Amino acid sequence: MIRFFSILLSLLTLNLSSMIIDNLNDVRAEWTAISDQVMGGISEVNFYEIEEGGETFYRLEGNVSTENNGGFIQSRVNININSDDYEGLRIKVKGNNNEYYVHLRVPRMMPWNYYYTKFYASEEWSVIELPLKSFKFSRNQNISLKSSKINSIGLVAYGRNFYAELDIGNIELY
Repeated sequence: MIRFFSILLSLLTLNLSSMIIDNLNDVRAEWTAISDQVMGGISEVNFYEIEEGGETFYRLEGNVSTENNGGFIQSRVNININSDDYEGLRIKVKGNNNEYYVHLRVPRMMPWNYYYTKFYASEEWSVIELPLKSFKFSRNQNISLKSSKINSIGLVAYGRNFYAELDIGNIELY
């Protein structure tokens, strides 16, 4: 009986302040990939899973082109977060030494609006923490994310002509 209460107490005091969205192991998300072709652009997107050197990860890659008023490729996952328990987003990434973006959407937001922040993906794996307070509204950069509700997370290559290659090994809220 004492052991039961000890285990129960341990469970109640666990730090439950993080939520894994996808670790490519026991927690998997349903990702979709889109490009500016949905609005007439010509950027090309590929999103797939790779196993390399004993490690499994996703790769978002493609040619980003600003022709035809385009300029983005994106992999997105729909989630349903309704909590003030999280301070930010933690991602394990590597890339081709370029700047990338994270887009967050909240309920009742028009499809072309989002909150965003940027990060740099070097050729080495790194874990990047992106505080929710660093996300700005796409229509007014002075407005920060205030919502505790998030319904999608997008990893995005955006805004200029370049070849994007972003590897994603883990994504979670902390």
